[in-house]
Amino acid sequence: MMYDFDLFVIGAGSGGVRCARIAAGHGARVAVAENRHWGGTCVNLGCVPKKLMVQASEYNDLARDSHGFGWNIAPGHHDWAALIAAKDHEISRLNGIYVSLLEKAEVTLFTGTARFEDAHTLVIGPGALAPDAPVRRVTAERIVIATGSAPDMPSLPGIEHAISSDAAFHLESRPQRVCMVGGGYIGIEFAGIFRGLGSEVDLVYRQDLPLRGFDQDMRHGIHDAIAARGIRQHTGRSPVSIQPVGDAYEVRLDDGSHVIADCVFFATGRSPNVGALGLDHAGVDTVAGGRIVVDGTGETNVEGIYAIGDVTNRLNLTPVAIAEGHSLADRLFGTGHHPRSWSLATTPKAVFFSPPLATVGLTEEEAARDGIVDIYLARFTPMRHTLTGRARKTIMKLVVDQATQKVVGAHMIGDDAPEMMQGLAIAVTAGLTKADFDRTVGIHPTSAEEFVTMRTRTRVTDRQAD
Repeated sequence: MMYDFDLFVIGAGSGGVRCARIAAGHGARVAVAENRHWGGTCVNLGCVPKKLMVQASEYNDLARDSHGFGWNIAPGHHDWAALIAAKDHEISRLNGIYVSLLEKAEVTLFTGTARFEDAHTLVIGPGALAPDAPVRRVTAERIVIATGSAPDMPSLPGIEHAISSDAAFHLESRPQRVCMVGGGYIGIEFAGIFRGLGSEVDLVYRQDLPLRGFDQDMRHGIHDAIAARGIRQHTGRSPVSIQPVGDAYEVRLDDGSHVIADCVFFATGRSPNVGALGLDHAGVDTVAGGRIVVDGTGETNVEGIYAIGDVTNRLNLTPVAIAEGHSLADRLFGTGHHPRSWSLATTPKAVFFSPPLATVGLTEEEAARDGIVDIYLARFTPMRHTLTGRARKTIMKLVVDQATQKVVGAHMIGDDAPEMMQGLAIAVTAGLTKADFDRTVGIHPTSAEEFVTMRTRTRVTDRQAD
């Protein structure tokens, strides 16, 4: 059978665009459909605008910190509308770049919502970007689902008064009082953004510590950093209802307490974006909240249909989606080309709070399940804050497998932690040992040099003995 396209990608986020471009570069006839945002969640409603807003939130602190160095810079009034306009301008520029990249690769673009009619046929109809788009039907030998994820909103009385991260990027004004629900990446990052810009923030989360799944020392460190930022934490609690009180909202918690806020923001997880795909028409299996099941090659249970990125709900990070898309395109169309491989097990991660957290490899708890580990831990006041007087600590940690002496995990809270961790991720991926770190000369004076000067073991951990 002759198909309209060799490959059709549903979703023009980071993973889908990379897959389409690489496949087209190998000579495949490729098309992409996007119904909402060229560039996907990361560019439009995720990591890019969020990072810009984190940076905006830090200028107040920088102005105050300058006094310790002899400057008399005074914090001024923050113009929320100006920030949002500048952010939107940059996002529009990036949208154009994504479209241009696809066009230069000679990828056919469809604006609209793509839905399966069968395993090789898609119907493309109106979507948010093109509400009046005509209905078109196309066929493809292979189809890649790269539709990402969307915020979860719990079912509780008054939830219609709350917002998710999607809406937070487009608020007309900055709320003076924010109740943030959720102790993961998004909740912590937005709590820091609003607090840095001058809002009062209450952070509510179910665990005793934020960032479930992260290294325990880092969780304690971020808990302390959140408090030092002036954010009120309501730990071990969950909201049970939201109701209007005048121009504000009362959020009732399960311990009987309440929070009064002008904005109630839920950051309690995301789910795969599969509702409009018509997966049942193609026979594609999903589990656990819509997650598309794939094998090691990215293929679903239906031959010729693949899924990459957040829609598989495995490791929901933009660089992972890009890696999956690139590898898939190489495997499918890179004749005589060795597919590029990535070490997903050592994918570095960052939480852009102030100060930020970054990590790569195993936590102490994970590493100890496989045997005895040596822990090297440093906690200190960074040089800048010896003059500013700000109560901000840097925490750095290496997790070393005792038997092999390989550094299997690196973790840090402190200024520029994400920038440092990218380099450390190379070392952990390469399987370098503690001796390799020790024989590396540091750059002085920096915080980064601590990673190569931690000579004294802090403790030995063996969870198997528990």
